[in-house]
Amino acid sequence: MKTAEAIARPTAASNIAPVDHGAELKRGALVNTIALLASNFRGIFTFLVARLLGPAALGTYLVAWATIEVLSKISLFGLDNTIIAFIARSEAAGDRARSHALFRLAVCLALLQSIVIAVASMIAVRLFGYRLSLDRQLGSALSIMLCALPGLALYYINTAISRGMKVMRHDIFSRGITQSTVTSVAFLLALAVGLQTFAPAFAAVAGTAASGIVALALAWSLFRTGPMRPAGFSYRAEAVRLLSYAANISAYDVLNALIVRMDVIMLACFIGRAPGVTLPVVGIYGAVVEVAGGLRKVNQAFNPIFAPVVAGMTVHGEQQRAAAAFSQVAQWMLWILLPLLAVMTFAGGTILSIYGPAFRRGSTWLIIVAIACGTNAFVGLAETVIMVQKPRVNILNSSITCVVAFIANLFLIRSFGVMGAAFGILLPYVLLGILRHRALRSVFGWRSPWANIGPPFNAALVALAPAIVCRAITSGVIGEISSSVVFLGAYFIAWRYHRARNPPRAGAIQMSSM
Repeated sequence: MKTAEAIARPTAASNIAPVDHGAELKRGALVNTIALLASNFRGIFTFLVARLLGPAALGTYLVAWATIEVLSKISLFGLDNTIIAFIARSEAAGDRARSHALFRLAVCLALLQSIVIAVASMIAVRLFGYRLSLDRQLGSALSIMLCALPGLALYYINTAISRGMKVMRHDIFSRGITQSTVTSVAFLLALAVGLQTFAPAFAAVAGTAASGIVALALAWSLFRTGPMRPAGFSYRAEAVRLLSYAANISAYDVLNALIVRMDVIMLACFIGRAPGVTLPVVGIYGAVVEVAGGLRKVNQAFNPIFAPVVAGMTVHGEQQRAAAAFSQVAQWMLWILLPLLAVMTFAGGTILSIYGPAFRRGSTWLIIVAIACGTNAFVGLAETVIMVQKPRVNILNSSITCVVAFIANLFLIRSFGVMGAAFGILLPYVLLGILRHRALRSVFGWRSPWANIGPPFNAALVALAPAIVCRAITSGVIGEISSSVVFLGAYFIAWRYHRARNPPRAGAIQMSSM
């Protein structure tokens, strides 16, 4: 397994002018934030399924989609994360022809692997679904949605290529706009022709195919000029290098996908076998996970640009600057995560009622799952740093966490039903955060002093007191909304006070100056 330094080309890099990494991070984070907001339009599709078909249909779709997302990580084999690093290093060395050849190779590999996995999975569902007591309706929906794997592969690999080229805006068009629009329109058309139960599955296939094609076209536009391959480039040899490097990344990608979706998948396995677990309840819990999953997307505002930037830093041996960038990005993420978490805590019932009155019962589950997703988003930044230099450490951390997640969900769901699933995903995320923190300290010698991440927590504690008082004296929807507004107001004042006391320093990589 080669590290970033082994694959780098330092001789070429030494002739390249220094890059303003702070400006790159700020521009990339801004574009990724726009993409993040655009991707939330996908929630319209979930809303339509819940409103038009009810919790049971939503539960069927979300369980099938969770399974598809895990299989997509298997089919990609870590190529999406790998190609970001490879192309970032080629661009750092000024070798655009090599980047072009890597683009063509990665697309072909990802598409071929996804088709093989889709066909094999369809056969497995048909042959073994009955023996595994798989619900017939769920099995049929899963079989249809397996056709989405090639589209997902095209989207992920081409978006990764664009990010490796430090072009962040493509995701806005491919997933934020195209997939959201096509999926919703296809769903309504499927309902109009009478598909009903399987309308969400057909819509998901149409949306992923459209987003994959658009992502491919956008990535292709980056290579319209220039040579298609450098002299002496061997597709076979480079494919071996890509897949060898991706092997460790693939392992923890699959493990992480299992960890993220394990609560929904295992909860579906306990329908009728655990206290209060029914298909409509799984649908309500799935809506909770969808809402709380918005916190994970905060990581997506920074991670796509942070990955190629930190890869370039390590190529040039800029470990201290990489550590400084990590610290600044981590603090900025906390400034965003904590108020979102507070809103979900205070106004969870109101947010979930958008899906329908029956979904309000998930407000307590939302608090726990939101804390879990917020933790996952925050510690996910460390995953990028470890991936670039020590991917085997990520495998070890994710393996331990996956085992703990499986055991926790198995026993907690069996005993406590849906509440057990919520805690069954919180505990592994906390453990994963501890493991990644230890990796940064022991492997890289990085430190995360309280001075760097303390201010957002201090601001949240200050804002929490008046919000709790407001919630205690008011009830219902008004109480939920007013307490959220009070928290956000107090939090904003605390943030402005921190900014006034700690102005940006010249020469620093300043995410807070965005």
